[in-house]
Amino acid sequence: MTLPMLDPDLLRAFLAVADHRSFTRAAARLNRTQSAVSMQIRRLEMRVAADLFRRNTTMVELTQAGESLVAYARRILALNEEAVGKLREHRIEGRVRLGVMDDYGSHVLPAMLARFLTLYPRIHIEMETGLTSTMLGRLGESYDLVIAMHAEGHEHGELLRREQPVWAASASHEAWLIDPLPVALYPMGCLFRKWAIEALDAVRRPWRLAFVSHNLATVEAVAAQGLAVTVVKASFLPHSLRGLSPRDGLPALPGAEIRLHAGPSPTRAAALLADHLREALAMAPARSHPPR
Repeated sequence: MTLPMLDPDLLRAFLAVADHRSFTRAAARLNRTQSAVSMQIRRLEMRVAADLFRRNTTMVELTQAGESLVAYARRILALNEEAVGKLREHRIEGRVRLGVMDDYGSHVLPAMLARFLTLYPRIHIEMETGLTSTMLGRLGESYDLVIAMHAEGHEHGELLRREQPVWAASASHEAWLIDPLPVALYPMGCLFRKWAIEALDAVRRPWRLAFVSHNLATVEAVAAQGLAVTVVKASFLPHSLRGLSPRDGLPALPGAEIRLHAGPSPTRAAALLADHLREALAMAPARSHPPR
């Protein structure tokens, strides 16, 4: 036997009467006549084959069946509104300019952005990778959103996740034993460069800047050939490199925080992308390749 469908209009009338305990007040709220509301309630009672209200000259009370229906009616209407809202958002158009670190732009965000664009195909994303420290000064002007790395305890932006920088070198060469230590790092403005130099100087380890590149793949390739050591996030340690620890004679590095920064008065498209990335990063476990 096919069960009857519960019409949202009938459920709205039912909840109005249930909330106000009055057909007259419910009719005023719904901008309908009292007789129209009474007819809707009668139609709903016929569909569920149960009396929903007890009526007398002074008050209206819910029956046991009516009390049971209240929670279901609210859930059905809430889901209906959510579905309609999502379908309308599906048609949102706009452009979002996103700045992000090279490793996140290469390994983390592509799959997340692909999923986002299936939900919002009319939103165009322009992503730029590089040193996010230079992007933050142009937030709002050149970028709508920036996912940037900071030292632990940073106060600005929204914390998305934490990362641990590690020294990394070729799995088949021992570049960390060379003196002075050859390092492959990123240009000025990169926190990894700053932390690496400060840590080496603090323990008075002689070093030389052997390679500098904006490109993560280039730095990793140089290190993989045994030409230098570098610094990477532990969660992105490639199989061609091994993580190093103080046991290898290299100093510990501080922890990092990944934070989301939004420009002033973000558009609806930017807000939707920010929500999506926030949720996706919270659900995606960071890969862990600790020093060996």
